[in-house]
Amino acid sequence: MEIVQELQLQTSEKNPHKNRTSVSDQHQQKKQAMLQRYRKWFCISVYIIFLLAGQSAAVLLGRLYFDKGGNSKWMSTFVQSAGFPVLLPLYLFFSSSSSSSPQSKSNNNTNKDSFEKTKPKVSTLIVLYIAFGLLLTGDNLMYSYGLLYLPVSTYSLLCATQLAFNALFSYFLNSQKFTAFIFNSLVLLTISAALLAINSDDSGDSSGIPRGKYIIGFILTVFASGFFSLYLSLMQLTFDKVIKDNTFSAILNMQIYPSLVATLGCVVGLFASGEWKTLHNEMQIYQKGRVSYVMTLVWIAGTWQVFSIGMIGLILEVSSLFSNLISTLSLPIVPVLAVFFFHDKFNGVKAVALLLAIWGFISYIYQHYLDDKKAKADKSSDVGIEEASKGEVEIC
Repeated sequence: MEIVQELQLQTSEKNPHKNRTSVSDQHQQKKQAMLQRYRKWFCISVYIIFLLAGQSAAVLLGRLYFDKGGNSKWMSTFVQSAGFPVLLPLYLFFSSSSSSSPQSKSNNNTNKDSFEKTKPKVSTLIVLYIAFGLLLTGDNLMYSYGLLYLPVSTYSLLCATQLAFNALFSYFLNSQKFTAFIFNSLVLLTISAALLAINSDDSGDSSGIPRGKYIIGFILTVFASGFFSLYLSLMQLTFDKVIKDNTFSAILNMQIYPSLVATLGCVVGLFASGEWKTLHNEMQIYQKGRVSYVMTLVWIAGTWQVFSIGMIGLILEVSSLFSNLISTLSLPIVPVLAVFFFHDKFNGVKAVALLLAIWGFISYIYQHYLDDKKAKADKSSDVGIEEASKGEVEIC
C-alpha cells in the first residue's frame, strides 16, 4: 500500500498540470451537484406552495359556492378539471423553448437513437391519458356525492384515510421505504386530520340524513380516498417506467390531457343526469349575483389547476406519498383561513391539529434531508474509489 502511495505521489509530481486539471474537474462536479440540489429543493418548495395555496383556495371557494346557493354535483365535479386551458400558454412556451434551445438541439443530434428507444409510443400515451382522465372523473364525482350525503366531520375523517391508502399503494407499486420519521409523519398528519374532523363545529348531525344515503356516502368517500391514492401511485409509476421525463412540459402533459378527458366526461354526465336544466335557475338565485356565480366557478377551476400542478410536480420530484402528505397538511390550514374569510371559530383543538400537522411535515422533510445527505456521502465515496482505481491503473 505504501509503495502504491509513493508511486501515486511521484506520478502527481511528474504531471502537475494533470493533477491541477483533475482538481478543477472535481471542483466543477461538486459545484454542479450543489446547484442541482438547490434547484431540486427550490422546485419542491414552489410545488408545495402551489399545492397548499391551490387546494386551500379551491376548498374555500367550493364552500362559498354551496353556501350561496350552488347545488349541482356535476358542476362541482366539472370545475375541478375544466380549468386546464389556462395552462396552454405555459405548455406552448415550455415546448417551444425546449425544442429551440441549442442544448436540446445538440442532445437531439447526439442522443437521437437512445431517445427514440425510451420515448413512449403515442398510442400508449393516449391510453394512459384516457385512463387517468376517467379515473379522475369518477374520483371527483364520488367525493361530491360523499360531501352531499355525509356530515362534514365524517367526510373529512374519511378523506384523511387516503394517506393510509397511499402508504399501502406506494409500498407495493413504488417501492416506498418506511423509516421511523416517515411513519411518525404519517401518524401525526392522520391524527391531525382526525382531530379536526371530530371537532368540526359545523358538521351537523347525521340523523337528518336518510340511512341509505348515509351508507352510500360513506362507501363512496372511502372508495374515493382509495382511488385518489391509487391515482397518485399510478402516476408516479407512469413517470418512472413509461414517460421517463422529469421536465415541466411532462408535468403539463400529464395535467392537460387527462383534464381534457375528465372535462368531457363531466359534460356527458351533466347532460345525461339532467342537471344542466337547473343551472340557469341556480345562477338566478345565487345570493352574490350572476356575475359572482360565474367568477366563483372560474376561480375554483383555476385554483384546482394550480393544485394539480403542485401535486404532479411533487410526485415527479419526490414521491406520491409525499404529495399526499402535503395535501393532508392543508386540512388543518383551511380552518385557519376560514377564520378570516368566513369568521369561523378557532379553538384549542384546531390549534393542536395545526401544530401536529406542521410537526409531521417537518418530520418527513427531515427524513428527505437525511436521504439527500446520505446520497451525497455515497456519491463522494464512489468518486474517491473511482479516482483511486484510475490512479492505480495509470501507475501500472
